[in-house]
Amino acid sequence: MGRIRTTLIKRSGTDIYNSFPDRFIPDFKHNKNILSDVATIYSKKLRNTIAGYITKIAKQNTKTRR
Repeated sequence: MGRIRTTLIKRSGTDIYNSFPDRFIPDFKHNKNILSDVATIYSKKLRNTIAGYITKIAKQNTKTRR
């Protein structure tokens, strides 16, 4: 079983991904750096959690595009 993400993580991650879908790829480190440029997130843990969720969304979208 995976970790359960809160509504804050899912909502903000989805909104950020939908705003900038071309900047995010299925790579966590890349997404973490892009997220720092795109949004102002003061907590490192929160930034990493949102970047992980965006990575998951990006992986799902690349599978559906094929």
